[in-house]
Amino acid sequence: VQLQASGGGLVQAGGSLRLSCAVSGSTLRFSRYAMGWFRQAPGEQRELVATITSGGSTNYADSVKGRFTISRDNAKNTVYLQMNSLKAEDTAVYYCAVKYSLGLVTRGEDYDYWGQGTLVTVSS
Repeated sequence: VQLQASGGGLVQAGGSLRLSCAVSGSTLRFSRYAMGWFRQAPGEQRELVATITSGGSTNYADSVKGRFTISRDNAKNTVYLQMNSLKAEDTAVYYCAVKYSLGLVTRGEDYDYWGQGTLVTVSS
């Protein structure tokens, strides 16, 4: 299974970015996967940003609630992270991850496959 994350870049504080993560190479139905976005800032541990279940239920870190939205397009085997009102503290490498599960998966160690990461830099 391969995950290709894209959409990162440099943006001013208050701006928006949309990350995408395309999943390929799986023999299983994408709609059966739980998907997650995580991030890791320099010198920090990886942290959960948002997750979405196969049924579309979502879960967010408190730090991004009301600003970020995770969604999925099962026809395109893609999960998105819409990030609005970006802050300098959102600067990090963002990773997408996938696990074949019908339930909510919030721990990074429970995910099976990871993308390569895409850098988001928010200038203040």
